[in-house]
Amino acid sequence: MWRVLKLGYRHEPRMLTASFLLSQLAALPDALLAWWVKLLGDGIVQGDRSRLLAAALGLGLSSTATWLLTTVSTRVQRRFRDKVTIALESHVARLQGSIATVAHQERPEFLDRLSVLRNQVFVLDHMYMSLFSTCGWILRLAVAIALLVSVHPALALLAVLALPTVFTSTWRPAVERKAEERGAAASRLSQHLFRTATTAPPGKEVRVTGIGPRLVRERRETWERWYGPVARARWGSALWHALAWTVFGLGFVGAIVFVSSSLHASTGAVLLVLAAGSRLSFYVGATVGEIGFLRGIWIDGSRRLAWLEDYAASVVAVADAPAPDRIREGIRCEGLSFAYPGTSRLVLDSVDLTLPAGAVIALVGENGAGKTTLVKLLCKLYEPTAGRILVDGAPLSRMRTDEWRSRLAGAFQDFFRFELRARESVGVGDLARLAEAPAVSRAVGRAGAEDVVSRLPAGLETQLGPTWPGGVEVSFGQWQKIALARGFMRERPLLLVLDEPTAALDAETEHALFERYAAAARGAAASGNGEGVGTITLLVSHRFSTVRMADLIVVLDGARVAQVGSHEELMAERGPYAELYGIQAAAYR
Repeated sequence: MWRVLKLGYRHEPRMLTASFLLSQLAALPDALLAWWVKLLGDGIVQGDRSRLLAAALGLGLSSTATWLLTTVSTRVQRRFRDKVTIALESHVARLQGSIATVAHQERPEFLDRLSVLRNQVFVLDHMYMSLFSTCGWILRLAVAIALLVSVHPALALLAVLALPTVFTSTWRPAVERKAEERGAAASRLSQHLFRTATTAPPGKEVRVTGIGPRLVRERRETWERWYGPVARARWGSALWHALAWTVFGLGFVGAIVFVSSSLHASTGAVLLVLAAGSRLSFYVGATVGEIGFLRGIWIDGSRRLAWLEDYAASVVAVADAPAPDRIREGIRCEGLSFAYPGTSRLVLDSVDLTLPAGAVIALVGENGAGKTTLVKLLCKLYEPTAGRILVDGAPLSRMRTDEWRSRLAGAFQDFFRFELRARESVGVGDLARLAEAPAVSRAVGRAGAEDVVSRLPAGLETQLGPTWPGGVEVSFGQWQKIALARGFMRERPLLLVLDEPTAALDAETEHALFERYAAAARGAAASGNGEGVGTITLLVSHRFSTVRMADLIVVLDGARVAQVGSHEELMAERGPYAELYGIQAAAYR
């Protein structure tokens, strides 16, 4: 929580300070009401007009000051919350974006934590208000106890009898939160089923297959799997909380009997105990409630934010070497092995492979052979479990991730649909040249996406996505060409990765597109004139008509490299490549 406070102070120091001070000032007039009631009682019984006047004036001022300070405090806090919310959301987005690897976005245990944090970050600004409010209730509580002690020191025991309620209020949310987190997977599944049943993308299949009723039923069942244990935890903790309040209630009744019967105190003192004691129970309840919110929601959200900060710091690799400006020899994988976090199965096992500078290289193999995993390792989205990757003999692990990534380009089968203007959706592939219309046009041309742009109402200035004002619907194949153009924005990358980016296109279109680009890539990679950067083009495709154009074909089988060579060499070997090629060729006959 201290980290979140420092974050808020760093962004809005004046607003945070003003919000805190105003919340404490607004607490004082209300806490003094019991004192004015005592003066009022004594003034009436003793016929003391000065006390009556002082009490009436005090009550009026306290009520007015409470209203005024609370109103001003609320306005200031609202303004502070609006500003700090932006800072918190930006902080979380920046943290996730700064993590070099993608393990936190793929491992189930991390996904559960991030899912809760995403839901909480939008309201985490309430933590500041809850903390300020808690301090205000504690201040009121201290004033009420001081007023009770002024009648008799033994009345301070009322505060001691309130401790069980404080304990249960801090214990309850932890118990409930653990129950919620144990069922987080079921909660996420319930939300997924709800989105599947109610959103547009799966709408056609839901209706054609008729699985709507099944989705509704399974959504209810998964929600019950989550809510059942949570409800039991809430009922159990509520019982203990009620018992704690019973202890305090009995103590309050005893205090009134003690003052009125045993001490034979004045009327004003009895009224003070009645007023301060009743306020004390209210203050304890409010304090306990705010502590419960702090403990159950806001501190929990703060802890998740602190976890994300610690995780982001823990995965920062020791990377102090600059990325090269060109590749002269190539990229070498030595004994490269990888198992996804949380599993023991090796997706890549002792892979030794050389990717020569300036070459167009194809990766082939059955699903699950490790092709996309190798791509992820080359892009530094994961660190190898064993072995190493060398770029011109220098360890890739020592190169600064942001610099290496700035020298990569690529398009992927699981691309993201940036619903921006078409020019921006392509241009984000190279942010430095986002506003350069010629660069965007060249990327569109290299991707063969001119036909897509020509059909858009306003060309590259067309808003993509039908849910936006003036936006247009774009087919999956058109989205894929736009994604491919985005991957071609960087004109001189060191490594160009094409991981099945044209799966939605027909085989003939894909072949023509890649044949044209392979020729251009070889020309750009050549270093004979001293201007080439040695670009390595890595192509992943299931279509062997496309693969055969590559300079080098790497066949992955069972997490290992089975074959390496040109199309002609591999066909002559009569190995796995020739077998797969023959199967696919037969399907086209």
